[in-house]
Amino acid sequence: MPKPRVLMLPKWYPNRYDDQDGDFVARHIAAIDPHAEAAVLFATVARGPLKSLLECESALANSVPTLRYYYRARITGFAFIDKVLKLALYFWCMQLGYHRLVRHWGAPPTLAHVHVLLRTGLWAWWLRVSTGLPFLITEHWTLYQPQNAHRISWLRRLLTRAVVHRSAGLHTVSENLREALVKLGIRHKHSVAIPNVVNTELFHPGPATERRPASLLHVAAFNEEAKNLSGVLRVVAKLRRERPGLRLRVAGYGPAQLQLQQLAADLGLLQDGTVTFLGKLAPAEVAAEMRQAACFVLFSNYENLPCVLIEAQSSGLPVVATRVGGVPELVPDASRGLLVEARDEVALTGALQTVLDAPELYDPAALHAYAVRHFSYEAVGRQFLAFYAGAVPQAAISAAAAAS
Repeated sequence: MPKPRVLMLPKWYPNRYDDQDGDFVARHIAAIDPHAEAAVLFATVARGPLKSLLECESALANSVPTLRYYYRARITGFAFIDKVLKLALYFWCMQLGYHRLVRHWGAPPTLAHVHVLLRTGLWAWWLRVSTGLPFLITEHWTLYQPQNAHRISWLRRLLTRAVVHRSAGLHTVSENLREALVKLGIRHKHSVAIPNVVNTELFHPGPATERRPASLLHVAAFNEEAKNLSGVLRVVAKLRRERPGLRLRVAGYGPAQLQLQQLAADLGLLQDGTVTFLGKLAPAEVAAEMRQAACFVLFSNYENLPCVLIEAQSSGLPVVATRVGGVPELVPDASRGLLVEARDEVALTGALQTVLDAPELYDPAALHAYAVRHFSYEAVGRQFLAFYAGAVPQAAISAAAAAS
């Protein structure tokens, strides 16, 4: 049976400006690729000067053929006019890329897969109207969480409902996100929750001798509104009085980086090496840090299904995290770590003490084995294959693939 040709339409994807932007989307596509002829069509506003109105980076020889389009951020200099023109440029890029991928395949796609709404979904809807191409939707965005839903305009909410209604199926990365969408009136009769994916060969436990017994690790974007790293720093400042050897290693980058480094300095955490800022790390470097840490800490105010918690589990690392979003789905019991309420620094202090005092309660091999069964490329790929088969009649996909 021929594999379906799946046109991937991501809102976020690794690009020339940020090679980790939408990394979780790229991992999903990699998990799907063994089961489909996948190709990626991505367009985004340029974050720097362009020689022309738009530019294209072509990687059609990749295992997953990829087209990345960039279009100018400022066209006329008038904000409202530029906003309309940028939307038009986005759709023009998608049109160009679509026809180029059809030529590359030698046939049109048999299915489109949107990764994060909204303009991606509007384009997929247009393809459905103009070509009959069915499309599915994957949603990751914390925009739909209760803490952020007030930011969704009535027009965006209306269009989102319309796009989802006309799709062949809706996938969220957690049950919690699916429930959040339902509360906003965004639902689909064929909806599934499939988790994020981890490279279980890269993220694995190391020898017990590698572990630093009093070492905490935090990996996240420096976005204070969401991640609340400042709360972690305050807790570490208190804990180190009782644990002079306590260390916190922080990996990440983002808009609040200077603010958080200054807070760490003000708390006296940099001078004695209690806190180390590692900057932006490659996945292999994150994996090495996880093999050496005693506990992973994530004190977020809101989340969906954090990849870093899955990576920690695959590394055999217990976690202390907040009971928000899909996090309880990853840490349903104390065998994988402890959960506290968001912003509760007293509870975070106690939970970190508990985990650091009793490392024998956590079995690295069992944590890794669970990650392999549920979050590996193979496990997640199988779930997507079942999602495709359930959302779009397999006979229709196979017939379209065979006919072309």
